[in-house]
Amino acid sequence: MLNKYIWHGKDITLGVMTKIEHIVRLLAQKEARSFDEVYKDFLCSKTYSAIQRVENDYWAENAEFLVDEYYREKEGI
Repeated sequence: MLNKYIWHGKDITLGVMTKIEHIVRLLAQKEARSFDEVYKDFLCSKTYSAIQRVENDYWAENAEFLVDEYYREKEGI
């Protein structure tokens, strides 16, 4: 495992990884692309970086909101 995500002394790694998987699955469905293709693109996004910084609580947002954030980022909004 590359990183552990700790929030207020609790290991939230599984929750963060599950959230990322859910986001990528939603993006793959919306874009009719493979999970792997979308995952590679998502890894380069600011949205992904924000989710990894657990101190900002971005990881706690629902996946649909984060998908919208990703699209806003891509559109430059």
